[in-house]
Amino acid sequence: MPYIIDGHNLIGKLPNISLREIDDEIQLIEILQDFCHRQNKTVEVYFDSAPAGTPRARKYGSVTAYFVRSGKTADQAIMERLKALDKAARNWTVVSSDHQVQKAAQASRASILTSEAFIALLTSPSPSHNSIPEKPEQPLSESEVEDWLKVFHPKNK
Repeated sequence: MPYIIDGHNLIGKLPNISLREIDDEIQLIEILQDFCHRQNKTVEVYFDSAPAGTPRARKYGSVTAYFVRSGKTADQAIMERLKALDKAARNWTVVSSDHQVQKAAQASRASILTSEAFIALLTSPSPSHNSIPEKPEQPLSESEVEDWLKVFHPKNK
């Protein structure tokens, strides 16, 4: 399930990044790239207050960052994205602790995760590709050893 993330809302909850840092968005994008790689997910992250000259959207592997210019907020852009997704929105998870964004996600039937809950996912280990537990190998019985010896060491005739 892909994610739509309220970028600055998430940064405000992360312990190692500050909204006051110049490169806070890039730091979050790098964290999200690692998450996408480990979890095999895709992410759209929205940032508001983008300076003039900043591209509106930029792909970073499985992460697409949307930089919302003045006059609109990331929250509004997320709500517009949910409307554009229409019924497909139910296949997405919205990450935000903002109540307005959560209401819009709920109305569109998207899943909702608070920023705090998503941070727990960021630090969780990758899902195992081999989810079936391995059975410990049992030693061969004497008869099995004899059978294999006959196969690999036939007696000379």
